[in-house]
Amino acid sequence: MKIKIALSIFMLVWASLLVRIYYISIKSNAYYEELAKQNAIKNEELAPLRGSIMDINGKPLSVNKIGFSIGVAPGLSSHKNVKKLNIELKFLKLIMPKIDLLKLKKKYLKKDSPYSHKYVKIIDFISYGDIIKNFAKISLHKNLQIKLSSKRYYPYNDLASHIIGYVGKSNLKDMEEDNIARITEYTGKAGIEEKYYNKVLEGTEGKKKTEVTAFNKEIKVLSKKLPKSQNITLTLDVRIQKYISKLFKGKSGALIVMNARNGNILAAGSYPEYDLNNFVSGISEKKWLKLSTDFNHPFTNKLINGLYPPGSTIKMGVALAFLESGLITPRTKFFDKGYIELGGRKFRGWKKGGHGIVDMTKAIRESCDVYFYDGSLKVGIDRITPVLRRLGFGKQTGIDLPNEFIGIVPGRKWKMQKYNKPWYQGETLITSIGQGFFLVTPMQIARYTAMIATGYGVTPHFIDKVGNLKANYGKDKSIFNKADNKFLKTIRKAMYEVVHVAHGTAKYYIKTKVPLAAKTGTAQVVGIPQSEKKRMKEYELEYFKRSQAWLTAYGPYKNPQYVVTAIVEHGGHGGSAAGKIISKIYDKLVELKYIKNYK
Repeated sequence: MKIKIALSIFMLVWASLLVRIYYISIKSNAYYEELAKQNAIKNEELAPLRGSIMDINGKPLSVNKIGFSIGVAPGLSSHKNVKKLNIELKFLKLIMPKIDLLKLKKKYLKKDSPYSHKYVKIIDFISYGDIIKNFAKISLHKNLQIKLSSKRYYPYNDLASHIIGYVGKSNLKDMEEDNIARITEYTGKAGIEEKYYNKVLEGTEGKKKTEVTAFNKEIKVLSKKLPKSQNITLTLDVRIQKYISKLFKGKSGALIVMNARNGNILAAGSYPEYDLNNFVSGISEKKWLKLSTDFNHPFTNKLINGLYPPGSTIKMGVALAFLESGLITPRTKFFDKGYIELGGRKFRGWKKGGHGIVDMTKAIRESCDVYFYDGSLKVGIDRITPVLRRLGFGKQTGIDLPNEFIGIVPGRKWKMQKYNKPWYQGETLITSIGQGFFLVTPMQIARYTAMIATGYGVTPHFIDKVGNLKANYGKDKSIFNKADNKFLKTIRKAMYEVVHVAHGTAKYYIKTKVPLAAKTGTAQVVGIPQSEKKRMKEYELEYFKRSQAWLTAYGPYKNPQYVVTAIVEHGGHGGSAAGKIISKIYDKLVELKYIKNYK
């Protein structure tokens, strides 16, 4: 009996072993075979080539240079393999003496991981010409990998820098939020390259599935989906863009050339500009320090982020508020003796002795401050502020650039919310001539000028096409009522006289083939003490204490086509600072046949 039990146990153990052997060798074969297949398939993301940015005539403003990157095999940071790493780095130094050996080693050690089997990229970009002579030598080193790479390039360096923007290295946040930024390690950082169109330009990644050996050697491609991206065409004409930059050389401020009918911006600049190529691979500390400490603020996009008192350029909008109130007509006259007194203080005009008897046309033509002082007291701030807001102040223009500022349209409610203080009549006076709390951007002034010229609103924009799709921007015809159309005729006539009639503030400064309507503005940077009897001339003041100089114009007068708006920082008088510049721009528009019928 005992023998039978022992034999039974023996047989049971052997049967269990045979079943297990059968399961491992036969049944599990399919599972491990499938597992082996998975281990032999490599999925790779293919980085898209970033789309180009072109001007209206197809000239490249932002493109890609094609070159190569160099990677080092993973796992060489361990103690036993670091010698191999040093050999490869010394070899690279030998054939490319300009590289920083310590920097490359530090970069490798930071990125290498025992959990990654990917080559560690230590050199992001080398041009074709620089690598081709050493291509064969590098290829012989199994621990080095050469791959195609691209680098953003701006052919015109600093031209239109605040509009185009630039591409820079992705940070951790960029990589977490954007898969393409993780793959390419670059993303848009400013201007058109950034917020609105970064996704369009960077495109979508491709996919590649390959069969590889245990040593990661590719056997065959199983499937491949190519990456895609789109180009963007701007409304800018690089010929005009280069021209305005030349005219503005040595000055600080902003300039806009815009189609008054549809909002297309032919050229625009925030000055001084900066070289976009400095930021692609990382700007040096020395260059950064120079730019960041420049008192003329080259990094500020003054087109949409520069906030300035509008000065006398706002007088057309205030005049419209006067007329809409019904309390003042174009024939209403005030006597200007050079100042008015209010609350024991003198509010002076720019002309000592005053302009005498003044109606609305003369007030705009000669930029009479006292007329607007008297008119604003009669009409009141509560009737002026809503009209100015309707004309686009205190809100974004809708321009297709990131982080546009809204400025300030001051008023009773605004001051109470901001400072918890009441509004004073003296503040109404200085608001009516574009001073005090009042702040606007040059883009707002350009759009407002176009509104007055055409009788409707447009959205200023730089985008003409995304891929082959034409951008579509509508018109806003709800800004002015029926009565306003009659009022606008008075205001336009006065703007025409600014340029063409004696004592017009731009009469002696604008000389162009195109008949223009315009308005000058002088926005004070520092207040003038009441004790100062004789006002200093602008050129007598220290540079940074001189007034901001505005000049905004549209033309031709009877057939408005283009608005040109300029602000010259610390330029003093708008006419003298910008008249010659604006005159030449309109002549250029005629030369390039943008303006054809102008007589």
